[in-house]
Amino acid sequence: MTTPVRQDLVVLSLEPWDEVWRRNQHLIAGLLHDDPALHVLFVEPPVDHLHDLRRGAPLTLGRRLRPLTAHDGTPTGRAWAYRPTKWLPRRLAPGADDRRARAVHRTARRLGMSDPVLWVNDPDGAAVLRATGWRSLYDITDDWLRAERDPAEHRRTRQNEDLLLADCDAVVVCSPALARSKGDRVGRTVSLVTNAVDLAAYRRPMARPGDLPAGDYAVYVGTLHPDRLDLEACLRLAVALRTAGAHLVLVGPALLDPLDLTRLEAAGAVVLGARAAAVVPAYLQHAAALVVPHRVDDFTDSLDPIKLYEYLAVNRPIVSTPVAGFRDQPGHRVITASPQQLPAAVLRVLSAPPTPGSPAEVPSWGDRVRQMRDVLDRVRAGTTPR
Repeated sequence: MTTPVRQDLVVLSLEPWDEVWRRNQHLIAGLLHDDPALHVLFVEPPVDHLHDLRRGAPLTLGRRLRPLTAHDGTPTGRAWAYRPTKWLPRRLAPGADDRRARAVHRTARRLGMSDPVLWVNDPDGAAVLRATGWRSLYDITDDWLRAERDPAEHRRTRQNEDLLLADCDAVVVCSPALARSKGDRVGRTVSLVTNAVDLAAYRRPMARPGDLPAGDYAVYVGTLHPDRLDLEACLRLAVALRTAGAHLVLVGPALLDPLDLTRLEAAGAVVLGARAAAVVPAYLQHAAALVVPHRVDDFTDSLDPIKLYEYLAVNRPIVSTPVAGFRDQPGHRVITASPQQLPAAVLRVLSAPPTPGSPAEVPSWGDRVRQMRDVLDRVRAGTTPR
């Protein structure tokens, strides 16, 4: 029996590898479990001390290179995570992205990765592509050109994305809106690989978490990020639920300004923070309503929210602002309301809960792993259409 040829993959991620699983972790873990020849270096976003200080977060150090194990959801011995430290802003330390690129290159070589495929999710990873010339794919999960950023950051992101769209061997997008905008912009074929859910985990009954408030609650599960959350809609919803004897519960990493978090808690919201992926389904299964108080703008219109699939999997009432993914669902599955009318819509669900229908058919991460494996195979073989 012949030994399979080793396949190396370097992933430049927008999120760290932690207990809050996102698209990258689901896909990479699935690929590792399916292919015993695959070895992965997962590059996390740099620790940014000044940014942490501004938002009142505790200081942390980069975790450098560490092995990922079965505890992290990966096969032991074939995956590593690397997180550098960003000491100063770019305006004070020019060339930071190039230094990071050289560090990634050195780290890959230490692991015996001489000719890996480069998987870019973070647009700043364009520097690694410039420095290495590795075969590559660009996995676009957010349209950062549509987010509110200062002019210098917007220019840098556009320049990086221009390079990635032109030079990567394959471009993958997570939403139809991104398929249209990025495909039209660069004039090339893009691969649509939408998000999914771990169906077995979300449909397995779980006990009510002990850190929930007593009584009914409406829950939002996801990163509390100013680019996505409509803060004023959240405040109105928290007040309305508190008046009705219920609670708005927010589960996920809190990246909001400390003052905004204080305002939410003063309005009656329960901000629980990040929870491990294994226990998240329980917060959804016991909720009176699952809510999506997202901003309605060009940036959120480009998204394919993972929470859409997670919410549908547990078959609870869903109330959302009219954002991509949710507004396309039939009325018996998702109630949409403007940010101003969201509280009234949620209160109607709480006062007259709808009768649950049959569970929706939603894709699993196994389906998406197979799609990404096909893209990677084409990149390795040099057969991706340009």
